[in-house]
Amino acid sequence: MEQKRESAKSFTDLIAWREGHILVISLYKATKSFPKEEIFALTSQIRRAAVSVTSNVAEGFNRKTAKDKMHFYSMALGSVAELQNQILIARDIGYVENEAFARLSEQTILVHKLISGLIRSIEKASD
Repeated sequence: MEQKRESAKSFTDLIAWREGHILVISLYKATKSFPKEEIFALTSQIRRAAVSVTSNVAEGFNRKTAKDKMHFYSMALGSVAELQNQILIARDIGYVENEAFARLSEQTILVHKLISGLIRSIEKASD
């Protein structure tokens, strides 16, 4: 028997947003220990990109047309890619330990897959 999924009533119902939110919180915690001279550099970039992921998912959810939804979900994917690059840099310069890097990296991959799934579902609905 096929299980029916309830449609999301709010962006906070989306698994992509929920997992993105976990990523935001994790990155804020990770960047707390970055050197103070990074506050307006890498720390700020990572935090802004992380917030951008969930903000774009939220905005996309509330758009009416498929084209608008896909635009914002695509922007969220771009922010995930930025984060993947930034946490690589943070690891390579010694700001993030390998174990923390692995957890953060796994979370970015999960969020990327979930947002990609949102985009695919819109594409299927548009066919």
